[in-house]
Amino acid sequence: MSNTSLVPVTRPVVVIADPLAHSAVAVLTADFDVRDVDGTDIPALHNAIADADAVIVRSATRIDAAALAAAPRLKVVARAGVGLDNVDVPSATARGVMVVNAPTSNIVSAAEQAVTLLLASARHTANANASLKSGEWKRSRFTGVEIAGKTVGVIGLGKIGQLFATRLAAFDTKIVAYDPYVQPARAAQLGIKLLSLDELLAVSDFISIHLPKTPETVGLLGKENLAKVKPGVRIINAARGGLLDEQALADAIAEGRVAGAGIDVFATEPCTDSPLFGLDEVVVTPHLGASTVEAQDNAGLAVAKSVKLALKGEFVADAVNVQAGGLVAEDVRPLLPLAERLGKVFTAVSGGAAQSVTVEVRGDVVASDVSVLQLAATKGLFTGVADQVTYVNAPLLAKERGVDVGLFTSAESPEFHNQITVRGALTDGRATSVSGTVTSGPREVLKLTEIDGFDIDLEADGPLLILRYNDRPGVVGVLGGALGDAGVNIAAMQVARREVGGEALMAVAVDHELPADLLDRVANAVGATRAATVTLTDD
Repeated sequence: MSNTSLVPVTRPVVVIADPLAHSAVAVLTADFDVRDVDGTDIPALHNAIADADAVIVRSATRIDAAALAAAPRLKVVARAGVGLDNVDVPSATARGVMVVNAPTSNIVSAAEQAVTLLLASARHTANANASLKSGEWKRSRFTGVEIAGKTVGVIGLGKIGQLFATRLAAFDTKIVAYDPYVQPARAAQLGIKLLSLDELLAVSDFISIHLPKTPETVGLLGKENLAKVKPGVRIINAARGGLLDEQALADAIAEGRVAGAGIDVFATEPCTDSPLFGLDEVVVTPHLGASTVEAQDNAGLAVAKSVKLALKGEFVADAVNVQAGGLVAEDVRPLLPLAERLGKVFTAVSGGAAQSVTVEVRGDVVASDVSVLQLAATKGLFTGVADQVTYVNAPLLAKERGVDVGLFTSAESPEFHNQITVRGALTDGRATSVSGTVTSGPREVLKLTEIDGFDIDLEADGPLLILRYNDRPGVVGVLGGALGDAGVNIAAMQVARREVGGEALMAVAVDHELPADLLDRVANAVGATRAATVTLTDD
C-alpha cells in the first residue's frame, strides 16, 4: 500500500473588494477561490490580498502602492468600471501587475443619461414633478419646448457622442458636431455635419458635451464661449466635470442667454453645493451616467472575463498597462513607449484629423512580431483626444473617426539600428511625419530623430514645445525671454532648418507643461507659423 498522499490543488485566489454583480461572481467561482472583503477597511483589505492573485474593485476601494506592497502574489487589479483614479497604475506596472478596466461598459448608459437630461430640461420635468407632489397644479408654469425641428450640437463625436447623436436624430432633429479629430466623411456617414466650435455654438438649440477631460478641454465652455451661444440654448453635460464652468453657466442663465441645463457631473465630486443648484432652469443628478443595472453588470462581467484570461496567461484586451502583459518580444518591448510617444507627437504637430497613418518599423526588430508597435502608436494618436485610451480601444477609436492606421516593416534601417516613423496624411492635404529610435546600451533612451523632414536629436521625455517659423536671427533669444518671463525653464533645445532663411523647426524640452495661453504668447513672440506642445510620459 502506497503511503503517498494526494496534494490538494491550490486554486488562484480572487478577492472582490467592492460589491460585484452576481453574474460576474458566477463567472469566477468555477475556476477560482473567490473571497469577499470590505475594501474600505484598509487593514482587512491588506490582509485579504496578502495571498491573492487578483483583486476586483469598483470606485470605493483604493489600490495604492501600500496595497500593492501587501500583495506579493498579485497579478491583476481589475476595476469594474471605466475610471482608474483609485488604482495606482504606475506602481502596479512597476511591480508587473496587470491593470484592467471595462472601458465600454457604460457607454450606452452614459448616452441615455445625456438624452434624459436633455428631455428633462426641455420639459421642466423635475420642477413639475416637485410642484405636483407638493399639491400644486400649475400647468402654465412649466411650458417647455419641442425637440423636433431643432438643431442639436454635439461637442465630441467619440463613441458616446455618436450614440447620443443617433438617438437624438430619431426626434427629427438636425445634428451638428464639433470634433477636430473626426473626418468629415465619417461624420457624413452618420448624417452629422461637422462645424467649428464657434459655428456650433451659434446655431445650436441644444448642446451636449461628450469630451474627455484634458488640459485642453477643461473650462471649454466658460464665460467667453458661453457668450457666443444661440440665445435660448439648453446645455447638457453628462461627460466630465470641469468641462463646463458652473459659475459661468449660472451667470449665463441669470442673464437669460442660456434657457436651461442638465448637469450630471461636477468639477468637484461629491458635490453638494453649486451655483447651479439654486436655479429652477437647471436639472441636476449626482453623476448617474453609469448607474444602471446593465452598466454595472457589463462592467462586472467584462473584468471577470479579463481576470480569467490574465490568470491563464492569455492576452487581455482591456489591459491598460502593456508592460504587465508579458506577451511582447524582448527586443520589441523597449520600442513600445517610443511608438506611443511618437503617436502623441504626431497628433500634437498635426493639429487636426488624420485621414490615414502608417507606422513604419525598420531594423532588425522586424524579425519579431511588431504589430503591437502599430497598436502602441495608435494609442498615442488618441491619448488626450478620447477618454481611457487603451490597447484594445485605440483601434476602435481610429475606426470611429475614420482613420486608417497601417503598418509597414523593413529590415533595412540606414541610419539607426531600429527606427519607428509615424507618417500620415491629414484631411486638409498636409502630410506629417515623426520618427524616433531607442539608443542601445545599459540606459535605453527614447529619442526623437525627425519631425516633418527636419532632423533632430532630442530625448522624447517630458513636456516638449515644437515651433515652426521662418529662419532668422534672434529667435532663440526671444523664445528664451518669453519662457523665462513665464518662469518656464528650458532643459534642452534643437533647431533644424533645410536652408538659411527658409522654414525652421525648433523642438524645446521644458520643465513644466505650457498652458494654452502661454503657448499662444510664445508663438506670437517668435512669429511661429505653427506651434504645439505635448507631454511625453508613460500612461
